[in-house]
Amino acid sequence: MFVPKKNGKLRLVVDYRQLNKITRKDRTPLPLITELRDRLWGKQWFTALDLKGAYNLIRIKEGDEWKTAFRTKFGLYEYLVMPFGLTNAPATFQRIINQVLREYLDIFVVVYLDDILIFSDDLETHKEHVHKVLKKLEDAKLLVEPEKSHFHVQEVNFLGHTIRPNEIRIEQDKITTVKDWETPKTVKEVQAFLGFANYYRRFIKDYGKIT
Repeated sequence: MFVPKKNGKLRLVVDYRQLNKITRKDRTPLPLITELRDRLWGKQWFTALDLKGAYNLIRIKEGDEWKTAFRTKFGLYEYLVMPFGLTNAPATFQRIINQVLREYLDIFVVVYLDDILIFSDDLETHKEHVHKVLKKLEDAKLLVEPEKSHFHVQEVNFLGHTIRPNEIRIEQDKITTVKDWETPKTVKEVQAFLGFANYYRRFIKDYGKIT
């Protein structure tokens, strides 16, 4: 089936639930967002990079392509690159991007899956940092989408937060989402709301008492 992306284009989504059940799990941990956020505090300049295709930039291991096969009315197809929906796709991508940017990781760049943010104390140094990161990505054949990236700015959105020099706040559209949230009427609806709100608990005074 196809699902719409934010840019209005369609993304092919395959149901890999049966394959995922028998897949040995990749235990590579994802970064803690609180730690990434803390590293950005006090920085003056930012560049947010958007990778073109993200998971689709990673080649499936040769000989394993058949495992991704799916049927259509036009015939049987299989992926040559890593598709969305595989249980190990996030961990695999995180491990690879960590390896690519290992030399600079947590020094002047943080990465959460395909969200890459470069940070610096001054503009000239920042330009050097951006060049170094782009060179690493180019060498790894990971392509950047310029139209979706933001270069050399002092305000940027990253993982649901608006980052500025000496200021980190919740993105405005996320605040609007909470304000417009319909009052939960079932346990499941309460859990859904708390799951969303818990992500921003650091910004909510007495969150533990309220919940």
